Amino acid sequence: MNNKITVAATINADLKKVWDYYTQPEHIVNWNFANSSWHCPKAENNMSVGGRYFARMEAKDGSFGFDFEAIYSEIIDGQEFTYEFGGRTANVKLKKANNQTEIIVTFDPEHENPMDMQKSGWQAILDNFRVYTENN
Repeated sequence: MNNKITVAATINADLKKVWDYYTQPEHIVNWNFANSSWHCPKAENNMSVGGRYFARMEAKDGSFGFDFEAIYSEIIDGQEFTYEFGGRTANVKLKKANNQTEIIVTFDPEHENPMDMQKSGWQAILDNFRVYTENN
């Protein structure tokens, strides 16, 4: 898969807060969904190389849900990490920008859904993260 997808957001928060809110399970459950009809009732995160990330994502009405699992392959604490999931990889980079933090997520697309649909879904989750982080 050569066509990676990139989504990004600029968050009005310092780098440490953005890193913590993006990686700590007590925060992940509050933002890790694309729209308000979904939620993330459970998250676990062993933030170490070889460690496992797990998030349960499901429709609030119980009609559909799935588990997202990944294994970390690279971590630069407070700055960047890469994980593998289902034969694909994703990379998350955080960059300090004045009093803000830019977060850039680049991932391998899957073959079942159109690339624009995948991009909009991951962007919606990242936008949800931005709103949660800025308001808490």
